[in-house]
Amino acid sequence: MKRRIAGGLAFVLVVLADQLSKALALGPLDLQSGQVVRAGPVLNLVLVWNHGITFGMFAGAGGRFVFAAIASLAVLALLAWMWRAQGWVVTIAVGAIAGGAVGNVIDRVRFGAVVDFLQAHFGALYYPWVFNVGDSAIVCGVLVLMIENLLARPPVAQDGGER
Repeated sequence: MKRRIAGGLAFVLVVLADQLSKALALGPLDLQSGQVVRAGPVLNLVLVWNHGITFGMFAGAGGRFVFAAIASLAVLALLAWMWRAQGWVVTIAVGAIAGGAVGNVIDRVRFGAVVDFLQAHFGALYYPWVFNVGDSAIVCGVLVLMIENLLARPPVAQDGGER
C-alpha cells in the first residue's frame, strides 16, 4: 500500500507543481507570447500556447475537448497501470507521467491550449520545443521506465531456464 501512496503522491505533486508554475508564468511573471526572458545560463522563459498535442502536432485539427477526452482516457489507463504495478520505481514513474498528463488536460479545458513556457539551451544550442513542468515529468517518467526495463533481470523459471 505504501508504494501506491508514493505513486499517488508523485501524481499529486506533479499536478500541483505544473499548475503552480503555469500560474506564475501567466500571473506574476506576466509572460507575453513570444517574449524571451533569460532565467539562467541554460533556461529561458518563453510563453507559447500549444493548441495541438505532443510537440504541437495536429494544432489545427480539433477542439479542446476532443484532445482533453483522449488524454483523459490515457490518464485512466496510466492510473490503472500505477495501481497494478509491482515495483516502487514503476509506480512512482507512472504516477509522475499521469500527473503531467493531467496538468496538460487541465490547461486544455481551461484555456483551449496547453501553457508551455520553458526553453532549455546550452549556449547557442536550443532544445527544439518549449515545454512545461508536466511535460518534463512525462519525459522523465518515460526515461525512468525505459532504464528500469533495460536493467530489469528476466524472471527465471523453477528449472533454471529463462521464461
